Amino acid sequence: MHFTPALLASCEGAYRLIKTPADTGAPAQRDPAVAERVSEMLSTIEKGGMDAVLRYAHELDGFASDRVELSAEALRRSGDALSPELREALRLGRERTGAFARAQRAHLSDFEVELAPGLVAGQRYIPIERVGAYLPAGRFPLLAGAFMTVGVAKDAGVPTVLACTPPRPDGSADPAVLYAAWLSGADRVHVLGGVQALAAMAFGLLGEAPVDLLAGPGNAYVAEAKRQLFGRTAIDLLAGPSEVAVIADDTADAATVAADLLGQAEHGTNSPAALVTTSERLAARVVEEVEARLAGLATREIAGPAWRDHGSVTWARDPETAARLMDDLAPEHLEVHTADDAWYHDRLRNYGSLFLGPWSTVAYSDKGMAGTNHVLPTAGGARHSAGLSVSRYLKPLTYQRVSREATPALAEAVETISDYEGMAAHKATATLRLAALRD
Repeated sequence: MHFTPALLASCEGAYRLIKTPADTGAPAQRDPAVAERVSEMLSTIEKGGMDAVLRYAHELDGFASDRVELSAEALRRSGDALSPELREALRLGRERTGAFARAQRAHLSDFEVELAPGLVAGQRYIPIERVGAYLPAGRFPLLAGAFMTVGVAKDAGVPTVLACTPPRPDGSADPAVLYAAWLSGADRVHVLGGVQALAAMAFGLLGEAPVDLLAGPGNAYVAEAKRQLFGRTAIDLLAGPSEVAVIADDTADAATVAADLLGQAEHGTNSPAALVTTSERLAARVVEEVEARLAGLATREIAGPAWRDHGSVTWARDPETAARLMDDLAPEHLEVHTADDAWYHDRLRNYGSLFLGPWSTVAYSDKGMAGTNHVLPTAGGARHSAGLSVSRYLKPLTYQRVSREATPALAEAVETISDYEGMAAHKATATLRLAALRD
């Protein structure tokens, strides 16, 4: 998450880099060794089927069983191992995420319009048939992931949603991840991780036809598998390390800004965190606050290197420059802590999701409490793409209906265009219909 040279040149004199990342290399999403290994695994699984999937599960995850699917009863009872407080928090997250997804769906309306007398065109939103959701459960099991992938797919009307989650060292799946999947309406859940999980869903090796879309975050191998499987199946998006950025002015609280920057840096040692501020005083105080908070942070071995290698603080001369700089970064998560948040809301164009005001924080979305989806574009992807939403699970299918009376105007124009293009068969489809009018 770096500024482009062209943008910096155009803003010369209007900004100053106060803290720059120690690592200024390319984003970590593409590693040739990872790509080669994933390609080898996908080829082996495509040829070897479920036997190859199980070999990789045994080799990479130490999974000893040949039965990877959980029973419906085991899934239903997964919450028994959790505290009532955690169960209630997960229910709330599923409820909020589902409510927002259903509101999105309600605003995607089928329509029909008469473009000319007798020429009717329309569009219908139809859910895709099968989704495969990957639910990671590494050092930090992301419990709300099921709400965003499985739950939103179900809210879109997808008939079949499969889920895979990797095993823990003892071979079992994380019970909170399973409970979130059950709350979200997963049809079938498998204890299967990594490349082999995505391949099994994409190649139709889990007792279902191949899925039509793969969704969910994961490590570099999971991201690369999605990249290589794209085309055979659709994907939600290619997401890299989690990112956060903050725009703040001299009204912002430095401790709050520092806490929110570290809140996402905690995801991984390669997670970028950026502050763009119009206040030099705040910039200095945030740097101090970050270092002070890191000293007592239980996850400082992760957040510390992330801040050192991928953290940045930039002073901007005025709000317009701050907005230009931030639109160039196009961060995954963007918080705004200013005296005029509404101005930035209206001005900003490139971000995965926006968090307005000091009472908003990315963690609320991460855990499903804010309702919005946390599967979002990274590495500048927000310049051209949006995050996962209910619309990704729907196909906007168009149709046309033409009357006899509308035919002459359409057919004669198509004949003229087809003549110029030299496409005789196209012309004939129109000519045939003109002749039928005269019969």
